[in-house]
Amino acid sequence: MTLPASALPVQPPPAFLGVQRSATGKLWRDRLDARGAARALTITQRYQLPEMLARVLAGRDVEIDDVQDFLDPTIRKLMPDPHTVTQMETAAKRIADAAKRGEKVAIFGDYDVDGATSAALLAWHLRHCGLDPLIHIPDRIFEGYGPNTEAVRALAARGATLLITVDCGTTSLEPLAEARKLGMAVVVIDHHQCGEALPEVDALVNPNRPDDLSGLGHLAAVGLVLITLVAVNRELRGRGFWNAERPEPDLLGMLHHVALGTVADVAPLIGLNRAFVAKGLIAMRRRDHVGHTALMDVARLNGPPEAWHLGFMLGPRINAGGRIGRADLGVRLLLEGDVSEAARIAAELDRLNSERRVIEQAAEAQAEAEALASLGLEDKGAVVVTAAEGWHPGIVGLVASRLKEKFARPAFAIALEPGGIGTGSGRSISGVDLGKAVRQAVKERILMKGGGHAMAAGVTLRKEKLAEFRAFMESALAEDVANSRHENELFIDGAVSARSVTVELANTLNRAGPFGAANPEPVIAMPAHQLVYADEVGQAHLRVRFKAGDGAIVNGIAFRSIGQKLGDALTENRGQLLHVAGSLAVDRFQGAERVQLRVLDVAVPDPGPAVIR
Repeated sequence: MTLPASALPVQPPPAFLGVQRSATGKLWRDRLDARGAARALTITQRYQLPEMLARVLAGRDVEIDDVQDFLDPTIRKLMPDPHTVTQMETAAKRIADAAKRGEKVAIFGDYDVDGATSAALLAWHLRHCGLDPLIHIPDRIFEGYGPNTEAVRALAARGATLLITVDCGTTSLEPLAEARKLGMAVVVIDHHQCGEALPEVDALVNPNRPDDLSGLGHLAAVGLVLITLVAVNRELRGRGFWNAERPEPDLLGMLHHVALGTVADVAPLIGLNRAFVAKGLIAMRRRDHVGHTALMDVARLNGPPEAWHLGFMLGPRINAGGRIGRADLGVRLLLEGDVSEAARIAAELDRLNSERRVIEQAAEAQAEAEALASLGLEDKGAVVVTAAEGWHPGIVGLVASRLKEKFARPAFAIALEPGGIGTGSGRSISGVDLGKAVRQAVKERILMKGGGHAMAAGVTLRKEKLAEFRAFMESALAEDVANSRHENELFIDGAVSARSVTVELANTLNRAGPFGAANPEPVIAMPAHQLVYADEVGQAHLRVRFKAGDGAIVNGIAFRSIGQKLGDALTENRGQLLHVAGSLAVDRFQGAERVQLRVLDVAVPDPGPAVIR
């Protein structure tokens, strides 16, 4: 008699392959406890799915009855009634009014990928309605994040009667009050955390406002813009606006934008977000959008785009315009209809991205040296706070992210200006709410400005407050950081030998994608494989090759591992047996498909035979 999964005891499984402490200091865990393993078996039997795919689904808490919907997420099934979002009906009616009257509409966006895609999607729709919207993307350095009074006045002077902010505006009380004073109606479409006071606007569409019960707080701004436009389409349909000469725009045909913004903003790939990205990737593979195609070509993307391409290849190029170039380049590319002009803009973004990498690497080396000095040989401290003059303010978020990865704790990088004002960014680790701590530092007047969410935050402070800020963060986050770092675990979805690592296996696992935040890539382990090759390639990467006892070979790469614990372990163990953990990717080069293991961790096996579980 087989017990139901719910009747099985819940207890942490033993260390996977016996790995208590890996090369990177992690405890390896089986992602499935006893209940999860039972669920995986049921999924395999009911749906005739491969065992490893069933394990991946069970490890992401997919219920047995939801498997088919998870493997093929559809927007039709997951799309909510837009009016469940607070003030959505008001926003849709005001935008529809502007379309009917032929008003001059101004769009104010953010300078990141989510902001660019949001502004481009909204502008495309308004153009379809016969309008010619103004678009303003603020300069990161000279204007900073969100609406500012000067820009608002300039848009009013150009005749705007409706201001729509996308991916910003929730905390911009004074600039939006100025907009109202100048006679503009204001609609805010944003997803950022709210402060205690909300702006006085015609409509604030933000599922993270305290009185919103829609449950859509996980959406990126571009997804929220799409839902808003669904409501606008419905409103205009009811008013008889669409006709044979002016057909209703096909919003689902613009999912390229939604997928790119959602992945680049690291929105959790659950529910509607997963459907947006899954269907958006299909749209991108058609190569029927001029701007996206130019971006894919300049990024030298081989084969069909996957979610990680959006986050690591396409997104950074759009971002480069906002970081060190012209902030509106990304929006211009996404709205461009001419192939040659799109190629020119994409080439400029590619050049800026290369320039950004050089600037970032110099600042990163300086920040790492400062961090090592402050943490000391004992590796003590809950938070890394680095600051220097001469750093480009546009790359501090990237530097903070690298510091967080290297030192496994929250990290800040702050660019100090000659006048003694510092602007910086912070990145956090799982279980540590950085935005909350930053907002508290603003309340206590340690920071001039600051805000964000759990995993990322922005700060502005005076140079003389740097030591006080560092001490405040140490005190505020010490307990949460200690708890998070204590649970330094790598969850493994299953184990295979080299002979099983094939393109077919990678494609099978990809059926559970797209992967990203909240839907992590499957991690497989290869027990006791010999490291037969390890050599440096590119910028700080290691190309590796592992051989099983039966002679089967797997090629792999350990990204950015040179000088890190993982890279040291690989170079020191050439020729030795290692347990290996990583994710599978299909490498497409010159038309040929090859499977590649992205190495995440290794461990020296205990003496004795290793068993594939």
